[in-house]
Amino acid sequence: MKILSLTPQLPYPPRQGAALRNWGLIHELSSRHEVHLLSFGEGERPPGLASLTTLPEPERGRTKRLRTLFTSDEPDMAHRLHSRAFAAKLADLLATHAFDVVQVEGLEMVPYALPYLGKADGPLWVYDAHNAEAELQRSALLADLRLPKRWHAAAYSAVQVRRLRRYEAAHLPHFGLVVSVSDEDARLLEAASGVRPLIIPNGIDTETFTPGAATPAPKLAERPGPALVFMGKMDFRPNVDGVLWFVDEILPRISHDAPSPTLWVVGQQPHASLARLREHPQVVLTGWVDRIEPYIAGADVVVVPLRMGSGTRLKVLQALSMERPVVGTTLGCAGLGLRDGEHLRLADDPADFAAAIGDVLRDPARVAERGRAARCHVQAHFDWRVLAPQLEAAYAEARKGRLS
Repeated sequence: MKILSLTPQLPYPPRQGAALRNWGLIHELSSRHEVHLLSFGEGERPPGLASLTTLPEPERGRTKRLRTLFTSDEPDMAHRLHSRAFAAKLADLLATHAFDVVQVEGLEMVPYALPYLGKADGPLWVYDAHNAEAELQRSALLADLRLPKRWHAAAYSAVQVRRLRRYEAAHLPHFGLVVSVSDEDARLLEAASGVRPLIIPNGIDTETFTPGAATPAPKLAERPGPALVFMGKMDFRPNVDGVLWFVDEILPRISHDAPSPTLWVVGQQPHASLARLREHPQVVLTGWVDRIEPYIAGADVVVVPLRMGSGTRLKVLQALSMERPVVGTTLGCAGLGLRDGEHLRLADDPADFAAAIGDVLRDPARVAERGRAARCHVQAHFDWRVLAPQLEAAYAEARKGRLS
């Protein structure tokens, strides 16, 4: 097949959640199909593509964002990457190539698909929902309502929940195929739009994320206590909330013999609200790193203290594939078919979360057993070599339905 992928940022090298998913699918599909990529951003040319077209990401300052917030009834995400140049380039590619499939990665790219949806001829348009976006904002709303100083953010989320629900309901039914990353997201999207998505979960290359594939990061040895590692893009609201909650409510409760554990926050672009953590004696903000594998390899525990968001977390799969112990919230580890006590530890209360970390640190034999079971689970269900053929089959079936 001839496939065009539209991505909000160049997915190579893959260093964060959306890019990891986008590149995982593109890389695997390009081994059997002719894959073209139209994307925002600049960087290294990905291998294996038939063509690559990139445009600068549009600038959108605070003034422009406030203007659209008050003058448009569409969600903020629908305006985030507005670019006439991108729309023109897409039109040019569609006119010069007979694509079989156009895959739209994420809701912020949906506006570019709208002029072409619902037509009897032309390519199959596929929407890959990285999140059930209305649910993500609803969970952020509930979390922010707990803190009066966050009520302004809660008000923003309340507006976005309503707009996102209308937007999903209006446009998802016109795609030839809708894909979601989990059963729960599929249920939410179906309730919003009436469309039952195909479930293709987030995946990884388990040959890259394998035990012994990386030497533990030397930095982790700079602190004498256990290394607790959190991974993620640190200007992403759920990650910021999770880290602050962990430091304020969980870290002080961890019972462990001296020396005290250190939380390593590994991720680019730390938000301004994390600045106070730079003075915390048990926290290190690394900022951007070349490779995440050495930090996973050196982690005594990978923590996933997320209280908001939707979808599934690649950080969980990466850690489990490398047989490292994970302690996370139910929401943070949702959608992966993982069982508490068998693959990882789950806890939603600060005291329970801290106790679970203590248990992991004191029982290395149980950690090793759990790690082997977790890696087998990830290999069977979340390797791109398993997932991409499922998407290919859905392409073929949807295209067959359109032609019959």
